[in-house]
Amino acid sequence: MSAPTHTPPHPATRRGVETRLPWWALVLPALAFAALLLLILNPADAHAAGADPAVGDLFERVQQIVLNQGS
Repeated sequence: MSAPTHTPPHPATRRGVETRLPWWALVLPALAFAALLLLILNPADAHAAGADPAVGDLFERVQQIVLNQGS
């Protein structure tokens, strides 16, 4: 006859256990979001839009090549 085994309770079922995040787990995503939001909202810093038209032509040709490969 085998003896019953005792398994410890699952960590999620324990009561009274606090889970605390480090400070950077909240601050870093908030800073990244704020930085990206500022980049989107400030069009004065978008100097690349009026740059060399060859870059735009290159992207158009890459798009045409990719679209033609699928058909």
